[in-house]
Amino acid sequence: MPTLHVCPLSRLHDTVAETRASHVVTLINTGSAVERPATITADRHLFIGVSDIVEPLDGHILPGAEHIEQLLAFVRLWGRESPLVIHCWAGISRSTAAAYIAACALTPERDEAEIARALRQASPSATPNARFVALADDILGRRGRMVDSIRAIGRGAEAMEGTPFMLQVNRD
Repeated sequence: MPTLHVCPLSRLHDTVAETRASHVVTLINTGSAVERPATITADRHLFIGVSDIVEPLDGHILPGAEHIEQLLAFVRLWGRESPLVIHCWAGISRSTAAAYIAACALTPERDEAEIARALRQASPSATPNARFVALADDILGRRGRMVDSIRAIGRGAEAMEGTPFMLQVNRD
């Protein structure tokens, strides 16, 4: 069964090693130093330089449709033969949104609310970036169901850093 693993930057190398992941998605502020794990080739590492914000803020990069399109293209090319690790700085907002988006995109027949509940069960601290989710909802034609489902699970438990977790992705 294909799996998505989410972690903070501080646990990236350990998570890749423990899961034997073949692909990595990095969602972090432009200019942040991220050392790609040695087992991940450059063509299997997507770096999206974006800030964890929902409205424009001077000096920051607002998530846009182009960032979601990059994420979707990358996860659709992932062969699902081995795990994919998604991380951001804390493993709470950008990466949990990306995992939710990936699960929705890769399993279009699955109910958005079911995926959101699975996300909450896997990670009590997950607080997916609302802008990421809204952009993906529009791009994927989910008619607000992704946004509503994430809103329904509510804000995650307060945490400085998320605990690594796994989210199942059913095969098509």
